[in-house]
Amino acid sequence: PKVAFETTLGSFTVELNEEKAPITVANFLKYVEDGSYEGTIFHRIIPGFMAQGGGFNQDMQMVKTYAPIKNEGNNGLNNDRATIAMARTNAPDSATRQ
Repeated sequence: PKVAFETTLGSFTVELNEEKAPITVANFLKYVEDGSYEGTIFHRIIPGFMAQGGGFNQDMQMVKTYAPIKNEGNNGLNNDRATIAMARTNAPDSATRQ
């Protein structure tokens, strides 16, 4: 599946790898389909490294999350430039919506 993003700086589309990351893709699509990413912001940007978003609205209030998902980090995919991934805490199985 592909998901289109619209931001104040432009639009982009991502392609999700459902074959190698089925749990992560299903989780991400659940948030996309229920509209809960609408109105969220990129709240953490580190130039040359990453941009993190989806967890806070424009008033910096946290938005609701579903239960954390299992880490699929052993699937052969990498966090390379121009890829997306779910953020987590120090706990491996803690990714939710960011």
